[in-house]
Amino acid sequence: MYIQQIYTSCLAQAAYYIESEKEAMIIDPLRDPAPYIELAQQRGATIKYIGETHFHADFVSGHLDLAKSTGATIVFGPEATPHYIAHIAKDNEKLKLGKIAIEILHTPGHTIESTCFLAYDENFKPNALFSGDTLFAGDVGRPDLLSGNFDAVTLGGRLYDSIQNKILPLADEIIVYPGHGAGSACGKNIGKETMTTMGEQRKKNYALQPMSKEQFVEIVTTGQPAPPQYFFGDAAINKEGASEFMKVIRDAMEFLSTFSFDALRAAGATILDTRAPKEFAKEHIPGSINIGIDGDFAIWAGTLYPHGTAFILVTDAGREKETITRLARIGYDNLSGILEGGINAWKQDGRAVASITTTTPANVDELLATGEYKLIDVRRKGELDAYRLHGAQHLPLGLFPGALRNLDTTKKYIVCCAGGYRSMIACSIMKSIDIQNLVNLEGGVSQLVKEHSRLIETA
Repeated sequence: MYIQQIYTSCLAQAAYYIESEKEAMIIDPLRDPAPYIELAQQRGATIKYIGETHFHADFVSGHLDLAKSTGATIVFGPEATPHYIAHIAKDNEKLKLGKIAIEILHTPGHTIESTCFLAYDENFKPNALFSGDTLFAGDVGRPDLLSGNFDAVTLGGRLYDSIQNKILPLADEIIVYPGHGAGSACGKNIGKETMTTMGEQRKKNYALQPMSKEQFVEIVTTGQPAPPQYFFGDAAINKEGASEFMKVIRDAMEFLSTFSFDALRAAGATILDTRAPKEFAKEHIPGSINIGIDGDFAIWAGTLYPHGTAFILVTDAGREKETITRLARIGYDNLSGILEGGINAWKQDGRAVASITTTTPANVDELLATGEYKLIDVRRKGELDAYRLHGAQHLPLGLFPGALRNLDTTKKYIVCCAGGYRSMIACSIMKSIDIQNLVNLEGGVSQLVKEHSRLIETA
């Protein structure tokens, strides 16, 4: 048996390739089918099955395109109701894959159809659990995203039963391959490990400790971070079936003249500038939103803007397809094109550019001492547990732009996050709604801590 994890850091998502005797199964593929097809071709294998652990909320799955390209059978667990052809397996059904077997373990709780895949080796001994969003390193899947007509308490109770009856009886030596690592919003305490063992989780995972069902439901339904708004749209897309990935790429890879680009902007399209925050600060098209490609790009795009938002793109040369792909992974397909030649073409055409002032921790005290500036901290609430900023107003980026309704647009603001990436996103949104007097704090709280700034208050 051969297993390869295919991990996508920007979504903290893990897909899996399992192979025996040149027969392969892919579990939870991302939307672009090419990496899985290429891996199978490199190994001289045929993809026989595509396993879906559930209707994913945090990305659009590639199972339909992959099945169309390979002829593989899409497999869901019990209670799944996809709107396309798939094999709905029975609980404890076994799929033959070369000399091994894959058992379906229905583990409802994160969603009603949530399922794990248990791989048996050539000696028919349980070897590896592909746990999807049922079990993570250090956590279990949140039950509050809701599924069908079930509320969080009901799903939490189903998850408790799944853990007790399907997960905890597994042997300590079984390797656990979860669907996500740290950074995913599918759990509140997901560890950095992208694989673990049942023995390790039995010792360390808070949700696997002895407790009553009532205690379990209480603990897994409280303290969950607010899910990004795109989660609910993605779950529906995965149930209905996404449009063809390569068509999305072809349609979006249209290079626009400055005239066409400006016409789309005037018609209401949102300019998404994916360059590095420092480059954006120097010069950008007025009204642009900066979400740098070298960060949690798709997650923030999906958190701040709803499905269906019409985007026009400004990117670094050579990164156009990457940008489109990462948006398509979360179902953001309404892309009307890319500015040909980027910001340089815009300037060469004599069009106006804007900028955002930046400052360093060494100068921030001087700005605040004038009494003209208010400090805004856009970190998540949980990040304040380590360090708070003296006198700062807390406006989490995840609540933008609604959180800005009561800000005085005539005032001056210094905007800060942990390192400078999110604060530049915040500045670009603030400027787009006519808050002009902005300063972005480079290096953020991390740099303030290093320089022992008086602004830092330990919580």
